[in-house]
Amino acid sequence: MLRYVVRRLLLLVPILLGVSILIFFWIRALPGNPASALLGERATPALVKQYKQRYGLDKPLPVQYWDYLKTTLKGELGTSISSRREVTYEIKHRFPATVELALAAMMFAISFGIPLGYFAAKRHGGMLDNGTLIGSLLGISVPIFFLAIILKYFFSIRWHLLPSVGREDILSDAKHPTNFYILDAIIEGDPHALWDTIRHLILPAIALGSIPLAVITRITRASVLDVQNEDYVRTARAKGLPPRIVDRRHVLRNAMLPVSTIIGIQTGLLLSGAVLTETVFAWPGMGSWLRDAIFASDYPVLQGGILFLALVFVMVNLVVDISYALINPRIRYS
Repeated sequence: MLRYVVRRLLLLVPILLGVSILIFFWIRALPGNPASALLGERATPALVKQYKQRYGLDKPLPVQYWDYLKTTLKGELGTSISSRREVTYEIKHRFPATVELALAAMMFAISFGIPLGYFAAKRHGGMLDNGTLIGSLLGISVPIFFLAIILKYFFSIRWHLLPSVGREDILSDAKHPTNFYILDAIIEGDPHALWDTIRHLILPAIALGSIPLAVITRITRASVLDVQNEDYVRTARAKGLPPRIVDRRHVLRNAMLPVSTIIGIQTGLLLSGAVLTETVFAWPGMGSWLRDAIFASDYPVLQGGILFLALVFVMVNLVVDISYALINPRIRYS
């Protein structure tokens, strides 16, 4: 296991190097440039030239990439052209918001998706199974932004039950030493701030978790249907084992392997930034940050932010691979 983990970590080097090259040249292929985006109507050839010289954008592309690679290897991701703040500073303050939202969305999806898929498979062809299939199709088909607007209309505007934007009340004076608002409220022992943070998290988490919920439900259902017809399951039942033990030890545990893969992929995607959800709910996370950087042609933010998210995605998939051995001890890595 240790050799496998070390090998996977070493593979991060060429993967991240390839990602950095793709990001660098893809961003510079986009129309426009940071100087024109920042200056707007004030953009003159002289001012544009001055901005390009200031940020090194007048150098040949290979030289720009080499400078970017050297600063990245030092642990520096550059300075935002728009906000003039360090990219690492922005990530430190925005990534916790995305983590909280992504984990809340996945908790919602897993808590309902696995039980729904399991019981739908156990009642194959019944009303619950058909209802689950229809619901999962709707969950995948309905756009996130549309569902988010519907949730805001009913729960915030019409029924006044939950807030519609932000991570906390605008009048809140809660302290945030870690920028993980739920953790901060627990550390500070502030139940009011904790409840306020949870209330702001509910609607965006439901909207963001709708597609993972549908996917997990369908994968769980298909996996349970496949596993419960295996020979070792029939043998266990023939030996007279109670149905609960057979389902828990043999059916559900083996069915969780493909489900864990989907959970890992979906978690990595959500941690990469939920642009639409963060936009509708004015959530100050990575997705909305990168969206603004695209419109501003903020090269350092796009380069540093996307590279960081690529690293997160690869690490999440590594954790998923390691979890296989925990779910099924028969799996061994050479």
